[in-house]
Amino acid sequence: MSVRKADVSPLSRIAVRAGLVAVIALAAACSVLPRPEPVDTYLLPGAPVSRTVAQGQGESALPVALRVSRPVAGTQLSGQRILVVPEHNRVSVYKGANWSEPVPVLLRDRIVAAFRSDARISALSSDEQRLQADYEIASELLAFHSEYRDGAPEVVVRLDARLVRRDGRRIVASRLFEARQRPVGVEVPQVVAGFGEASTAVADALVAWAADEVARCLPRACAD
Repeated sequence: MSVRKADVSPLSRIAVRAGLVAVIALAAACSVLPRPEPVDTYLLPGAPVSRTVAQGQGESALPVALRVSRPVAGTQLSGQRILVVPEHNRVSVYKGANWSEPVPVLLRDRIVAAFRSDARISALSSDEQRLQADYEIASELLAFHSEYRDGAPEVVVRLDARLVRRDGRRIVASRLFEARQRPVGVEVPQVVAGFGEASTAVADALVAWAADEVARCLPRACAD
């Protein structure tokens, strides 16, 4: 008994061949697609307790509640990329390196930690909790990058801070803080360490200033 082969139209043959070509092309394309670039994620390093903070630990706590809000920041400074200015007015990023959190969150948390170490404010919170507070630290982040000077990186952290009386939203005092730190080398981990030291310097200076201003306001509540 003979078996008759199924009839296949020319159009069907063309469709099958086109499908095979498409599959082969897709497989070839998949083999040459670039692999995702590995990204190292960095925490903002801590730093030794400064002399100012250590002195504050022995003082009586001020009977006020203070809230530390996340600094306002522009587009470049609000993300998680580690910024570098290799030459004047040109902003770039360190390839394959990110912060663990958006930069304003990192700096806010560093300031909160500095207030806790200082221990002169009896009740402390951040804008994440939205708890009732007598005073608030509101700020604008102006710089959080490394820049090259004489062929070597220098970390710059600059913060414009305001101490605000929550009752009436009155600005009690304001001050610009800046810290610069030369890393020990040009590798990313060394630069990251420089960010930690500069951030701590800004946080410690802000805490000392804010605690002094709150203490000055207490007798008259800075209401006049």
